Amino acid sequence: MVLSEQLSADMKQAMKDKDKVRLSVIRMVRSAMKYQEIALGHGLSDAEIVTVIQKELKQRRDSLQAFESASRADLVPQVQAEIEVLTGYLPTQLTEEQLRQLAAQVILEVGATGKSEIGKVMVVLMQRVRGQVDGKLAQLVVQSLLN
Repeated sequence: MVLSEQLSADMKQAMKDKDKVRLSVIRMVRSAMKYQEIALGHGLSDAEIVTVIQKELKQRRDSLQAFESASRADLVPQVQAEIEVLTGYLPTQLTEEQLRQLAAQVILEVGATGKSEIGKVMVVLMQRVRGQVDGKLAQLVVQSLLN
C-alpha cells in the first residue's frame, strides 16, 4: 500500500475510533502534502511524502524544545503524542553504528579527507538514508569521522 493510501485509511480509522490526536496529525500531514503537490505540480511519490512527514516532525520537535524551555509542561504531552504518530509513518530508523558504517563508506567513495569536504559527503549520504536518519545526527557522525 502506498503511503498516501495508508494515510487515508488511517484517517478513516481515526475518525471511527474518535482518536483526535491521530486524526489531527494525519489531517495536518495531508494538508502539507496538498500544498507540496500544488507547488510541484504533480502527485507526490512515497519518498516525497516521507520528506513532508519529516518536515512536520522537525516542526514538532522544535515546538517540543521551545515548550520545554518555556516551562509549558501543559503543551508537552500533546506534542509528544503528535511526534509519536508522525514517527509511525517514517521508515525504520538506522542506528548510530549503522549510520557510522555507511558514512565511512561514503567518505571513502567520495575521497573526502577533511572538514572542508563535509558538504560532498552529506549530499551522497543523505540521498542514501533519506527518511531513515535525522540530518543533524548524520552531520555529527560525518564531522566526527572527518576529524
